[in-house]
Amino acid sequence: MADDLNLYFNHPETNIGIFLKIATDCNFFLNICCRPLFKAMDREITIYDIAKHLNISATTVSRGLKNHPAINKHTRRKIAEAATLLGYRSNLFASILRSKKTKTIGVIIPRINSYFMASVLTGMDDMASQKGYTLIINHSDERAEKEKLNVKALFDKRVDGLLISPAYNTEDIDHLEPYFRKKIPVVFFDRSWPHKDSMSVEIDNSHAAYELTKHLLDQGFRRIMFVCGNLRRNVYADRLTGYKQALREARIPFDEKKVIITTLTEKAGTDLAGRILSMKEKDRPDAVFAANDTTAVFCLLTLKEAGLRIPQDIGIAGFNNDPISRVVSPKLTTIHYPGYQIGETAAAQLISHLEGHTDMRTTPKIILRTDLVIRNSTAKKKSL
Repeated sequence: MADDLNLYFNHPETNIGIFLKIATDCNFFLNICCRPLFKAMDREITIYDIAKHLNISATTVSRGLKNHPAINKHTRRKIAEAATLLGYRSNLFASILRSKKTKTIGVIIPRINSYFMASVLTGMDDMASQKGYTLIINHSDERAEKEKLNVKALFDKRVDGLLISPAYNTEDIDHLEPYFRKKIPVVFFDRSWPHKDSMSVEIDNSHAAYELTKHLLDQGFRRIMFVCGNLRRNVYADRLTGYKQALREARIPFDEKKVIITTLTEKAGTDLAGRILSMKEKDRPDAVFAANDTTAVFCLLTLKEAGLRIPQDIGIAGFNNDPISRVVSPKLTTIHYPGYQIGETAAAQLISHLEGHTDMRTTPKIILRTDLVIRNSTAKKKSL
């Protein structure tokens, strides 16, 4: 039996015999011919491989990969093409050890479902990419505890700097002390927090709110409800200040009952409308100034569904100039808040400090311009 099997397996005309011969030949080919190739493929490609491929010096390759101005554009392009062809990857870890820089910037935003924050991040990313930095983006979901975890995680990742807009209920910035002690620059954007070792990029919230409230007063509105977020955040406290100033100049007494603090969400807008509708008609506000467009729009839509005319029965205004403000009917009066420029400027200031061109502590605050955008939701005089 054993002889029969041996004969069968070794017979040149049997399928098994042919298969075993092919397998033996393939194994020989793989071991003798291909293994050196596989080993070469497993090895990391270095600048010396690129230099050999192009017949130039490794120093030239190194400078070309860094876009050094001493290397002409044509050579830099050839080096980049060869690096891609050969599968070169820069040794980030070695670079970090040499420079003690990760070329990464931590970003913490309070919420992700915001057109304004999306605009801010776009500005930051464009500037960071232009300067050779990478962003690591986290969001706090408007919770101080999550913000603290994000701050620590980014610190442990050894980011070169931090861009942060504090959460809705953040009460102090003690969790940023490790950054300040290590001289890691911190730039606040949108929502600021004064600190001698940081800077902020923001708008003049007080003036913007003053302008919008004055516009409502000029249109004949007198019982203006102001809807804002947590007054611990400077943006809402400052907008309240501007609102009060405009009322004071118009000799209209400030009424605390007309200041409503909410989460500034879609639901907050709908609930606000329900609250207004539940009031006696003589007690209702004749205008609503909400601290963001989302709340203003959902309040407007709910009031319209209930039969109120906008702006004849009640005027509605928002803040931010989100796209939603232009598609709702009537279109929403708002404040144009330059989100892209906020992000771009914050990132530029941080990077300029990191590269030693400027010291951000000499300019603790940068204020960008806003514009009042008047639309039909407050055009009461026009509609009369």
